[in-house]
Amino acid sequence: MARDNDISDLMAFLAVARERSFTRAAAKLGVSQSALSHTLRAMEARMGLRLLTRTTRSVAPTEAGERLLQTVGPRLDEIEAELRALKEMRDQPAGTVRITAIDFAVDHVIWPRLAPLLLQYPDIQVEVSVDYRLTDIVADGFDIGVRHGDQVEKDMIAVPVDAPMQMAMVASPAYFARHPVPRTPQDLTTQQCITLRLPTKGGLYAWELEKGRQKLQARVSGQVVFNGVYQMVNAALSGLGLAFVPDDLVAPHVAQGNLVRVMEDWCPAFPGLHLYYPSRRQSSRALQLVVEALRYRRPALGEAPVKGSTRSRKVLTNS
Repeated sequence: MARDNDISDLMAFLAVARERSFTRAAAKLGVSQSALSHTLRAMEARMGLRLLTRTTRSVAPTEAGERLLQTVGPRLDEIEAELRALKEMRDQPAGTVRITAIDFAVDHVIWPRLAPLLLQYPDIQVEVSVDYRLTDIVADGFDIGVRHGDQVEKDMIAVPVDAPMQMAMVASPAYFARHPVPRTPQDLTTQQCITLRLPTKGGLYAWELEKGRQKLQARVSGQVVFNGVYQMVNAALSGLGLAFVPDDLVAPHVAQGNLVRVMEDWCPAFPGLHLYYPSRRQSSRALQLVVEALRYRRPALGEAPVKGSTRSRKVLTNS
């Protein structure tokens, strides 16, 4: 069989193995599900090995398939990245850069900085996926991830995209008309707290509070649970309870009197977000330009910090 067909079949296998789904892989490759299934069965027949275990509900690599995924997958990624970089050795940078980030980062940091870049370089395409999981960007086919700095793997190149973030605990005046104002972490046990569901482990986020050298995790509860910070703020505005969220997100509402900060002495500042990408992957010009556009630059002496930035920890990235 021709070598290009071998590579095409390998790419089809990698798509299915990484997506764990023929439907999603077919959509990604732009082929029909039946054609993709036929390609994989023919490949297994030629090799004399089963590469995928199929059930009515799921698809997973066999031991042989997992070995192929781990050994061949990274090499094909490198080849694809190098070919993409060679194609971009021209005056006008081009190509697609896929980014996974949390929604707050997209709205407050990524998009404001990317929009001018995209207007300047019309041949650069950007695909942004909002996700709260700790995504494996290599396995999921992303070029860049944006997460909290201490959650970036050591084999990744990490670039800061924002300054540290101050957290805030807020509720509406209407809520405090019905409930006492909390002063200590112990008071939170009698409050209605708007909680966050962690996507990776499925538990509820324990509020990470800090006062001087005192650090504790407050396991709070309430009527409503969300998996995104914007919904938590909306619930707080509706008077449904206390929310523990990035201060930048609620500062306008506080200024307008729609929300009130409490327990400010217990609300810590967390390190900022970082973008990261594989150190072994050859960087294209498009990727380099995106990285530079997103890079955090410390304000010059006497210059006011830029507001509306993204700074958070588990409350956003959710391990």
